[in-house]
Amino acid sequence: MKTVLYYFTGTGNSLAAAKKIAAALGETELVPIASLQDTSGEIVPAAERIGIVAPVYFYGLPVMVTSFARRMDLAATQYVFCVMTHGGGGESAALRQLDIILRERQGRGLDAGFGLAMPGNYILMYEPLAIEKQREILQKADGVIGDIAGAVGRCEKRTLPSSLINRVLYSLAYPYFRSHVREGDKKFTVTEKCTACGTCVAICPSNNIELVNDRPVWKHRCELCCGCIHTCPVQAIQAGPKTESWGRYRNPDVTIADLKNLRGESP
Repeated sequence: MKTVLYYFTGTGNSLAAAKKIAAALGETELVPIASLQDTSGEIVPAAERIGIVAPVYFYGLPVMVTSFARRMDLAATQYVFCVMTHGGGGESAALRQLDIILRERQGRGLDAGFGLAMPGNYILMYEPLAIEKQREILQKADGVIGDIAGAVGRCEKRTLPSSLINRVLYSLAYPYFRSHVREGDKKFTVTEKCTACGTCVAICPSNNIELVNDRPVWKHRCELCCGCIHTCPVQAIQAGPKTESWGRYRNPDVTIADLKNLRGESP
């Protein structure tokens, strides 16, 4: 059975998971959701089995993923699943959000949904974990990915996880996130360390950055993935004084070249 895996990623966790699921399933096409943002019309997957892999943002979906889901035509799809990567829970609320969007649009929802704990890296709120802890989490994640791939390979239908606490937190946190996300980049600054290498421009999934006078300028269509902060090779991009002394994170199984191809452009 052919599978298409659509993914959204900022620092590589969801892409790494998608790659490993694809390798386990075989006959799987990986499609970055960011590569579809400037297209129009319905998205009709050319496969019987469809997966979406994305991170949890404030107990919900990245904004780009919600827009993508509303364009999907799943009339010919036999099995639909989602994997929500997260650094601290919230996957049940995000899966429920996606399920509702698909049901409103398609009259059908997810056949299965999974949570996948990965190293948290929302640097606007906290410092990335120590390398040893990252490795521990990633090792456990590999085992979970194997279980997910097995269930998906058998097209198992599963009741979505449910958490009343997560639903309440979603109702409190996500509307604020949704209304402020686009201009969240106003807190980003660049130091004199910047070499105008253009990495931040190339990896931004929402095409939100351009170089002006050899310095990045944000255009307020941000997804708050924080990929620009994490991938700057000289750590020139900051979000306040606290990030100046903090480390950065990129999933070790994902390269900068991978991230540069998120919009479907050549690295």
